[in-house]
Amino acid sequence: VCLFLMAANVLEEDSMEQDIESPVTIHQPKLPKQAREDLPKNLNKECAKRKIQRYVRKDGKCNVHHGNVRETYRYLTDIFTTLVDLKWRFNLLIFVMVYTVTWLFFGMIWWLIAYMRGDMDHIGDSTWTPCVSNLNGFVSAFLFSIETETTIGYGYRVITDKCPEGIILLLVQSVLGSIVNAFMVGCMFVKISQPKKRAETLVFSTNAVISMRDGKLCLMFRVGDLRNSHIVEASIRAKLIKSKQTKEGEFIPLNQTDINVGYYTGDDRLFLVSPLIISHEINQQSPFWEISKAQLPKEELEIVVILEGMVEATGMTCQARSSYITSEILWGYRFTPVLTLEDGFYEVDYNSFHETYETNTPVYSAKELAEMASRAELPLTWSVSSKLDQHAELETEEEEKNQEDQNERNGDVANLENESKL
Repeated sequence: VCLFLMAANVLEEDSMEQDIESPVTIHQPKLPKQAREDLPKNLNKECAKRKIQRYVRKDGKCNVHHGNVRETYRYLTDIFTTLVDLKWRFNLLIFVMVYTVTWLFFGMIWWLIAYMRGDMDHIGDSTWTPCVSNLNGFVSAFLFSIETETTIGYGYRVITDKCPEGIILLLVQSVLGSIVNAFMVGCMFVKISQPKKRAETLVFSTNAVISMRDGKLCLMFRVGDLRNSHIVEASIRAKLIKSKQTKEGEFIPLNQTDINVGYYTGDDRLFLVSPLIISHEINQQSPFWEISKAQLPKEELEIVVILEGMVEATGMTCQARSSYITSEILWGYRFTPVLTLEDGFYEVDYNSFHETYETNTPVYSAKELAEMASRAELPLTWSVSSKLDQHAELETEEEEKNQEDQNERNGDVANLENESKL
């Protein structure tokens, strides 16, 4: 946008100069739609910081909309999953419509059979054997269709053995009715028992923090389970969503980079009984290796965390998601403890689940801290101020030593002069 504005301003100045000198004018280039929409009103704020667009919202829903999907027939090939993914109001509407249409369809066929056989002309005739007893119109045929498909069997309207076409239709409706029942009831059962609701009781901390842990700079966030029933085989993983440009010049708008949260050590497999703090060590393989406290707010990145596991009650796989943008990553903070030991049990205080407190943390990146530690040959747990103080002390000692050496040299020169005079 800044480049477009600069080009537009230059072209406008050139066009004004040419208007004075000659009647030829240069038209401004037409900017793309995205550039026109992003154009700020105030030119002084044209390079202001843009708001980061989330890839995954805090509630775990992906902020991605699919457009221009032409192969819509693929949704019909998996009609069961399509129905399950529909919203509840559409699902209930389809549920009612499927049963109503099938009842009306077979009721119409029963009425046509009775009409073509002449049963309507012999209503009340005891010598006439109809296809369906006591069927005297479309409404009674519709009721008989409902009774047949739902196997209610009131006993007032029954099929006779003198109607082979009715027997065949009875078999067809019974089979198709069983298929419709299995399909629709199964769809409703799967939709009701979806593990999405179970994921709502899995919580993530509002903010992520960066602080020192065991002498190493770490990125941390907290997860917890509000239910007493546990998530079996729970595992955690994290992804960094950030734009990237390759060495060949290819621009990748939403590049996904894996963030190691204990994959090689097994710390990513959780026993999620009480809230746990998930830690990512910022080392040379970490994408945060060169990011310092001052540089962090300037980064346009998003951390997506994914918690997976099986629901203990149903055995279905459950997945909970959340994300953190740069404004939600606190540098120099730790999470407040939530676990306390009571009389015979541990108690978790979820009121403090999202709370953090400030701690003494270097403002330098992990790379800079490693370089400082290697130069000074000191552990990373030492603060930067102590290193500077020790460096100043070393400089003072060296100056004193140099002064003493200079005095000794001056004394030796004086002695030599005295000896020469003698």
